[in-house]
Amino acid sequence: MNAQTERLSLAGAAGAIEVLRDRGAESVAHAGVAVIAHPHPLFGGTMDNKVVQTLARAFVACGYTAIRFNFRGVGASAGLHDEGRGETDDFLQVVRELAPEGLLAIAGFSFGAFVASQAVTRLEGERDVRRLVLVGTAASRFQVATLPVALHERTLVVHGEQDDTVPLAAVMDWARPQALPITVVPGGGHFFHGQLPLLKSLVARHLSSAD
Repeated sequence: MNAQTERLSLAGAAGAIEVLRDRGAESVAHAGVAVIAHPHPLFGGTMDNKVVQTLARAFVACGYTAIRFNFRGVGASAGLHDEGRGETDDFLQVVRELAPEGLLAIAGFSFGAFVASQAVTRLEGERDVRRLVLVGTAASRFQVATLPVALHERTLVVHGEQDDTVPLAAVMDWARPQALPITVVPGGGHFFHGQLPLLKSLVARHLSSAD
């Protein structure tokens, strides 16, 4: 992404986990560490996905160190796709290794939003998640977790009005029982083509808001 990007390899349950760590300018106050999950590995999802990179840029601009990683079986990450179970384990391993303490933010796009929701529920009571960002949440395809009520005010859920991969109605059905607000991008598709600057702005605004 930039000169401040480091490529790392961690040991996970299925073997190596390929990681990119993006740091912000030293002049920006450090806000914490954000771990970001990418879309479905079996449909070309990687940590270099444009939406994932946009999320990383938004976090870095707001003072976070952004961590992206490839799920098992993608790129240089070992193992095979595990339908979200092993991917959640890998997510938590990245948190343990690269964000063991301090302020933590979690984000995910599409399948990655599903994994992020699972990680949040497993971290409940163990870590305080300062911010949660879910984009294109794959609620029509996976059992996205119900979010802890205490996290609702620190959560941003963004979805495209015209998403033909995950219908907006499916995300509304997931959010409605939780009374969880959804930010809808008019005319937006699943990958937010032509609207990534707007997505970055929405995320940055959320990260800059007071708790």
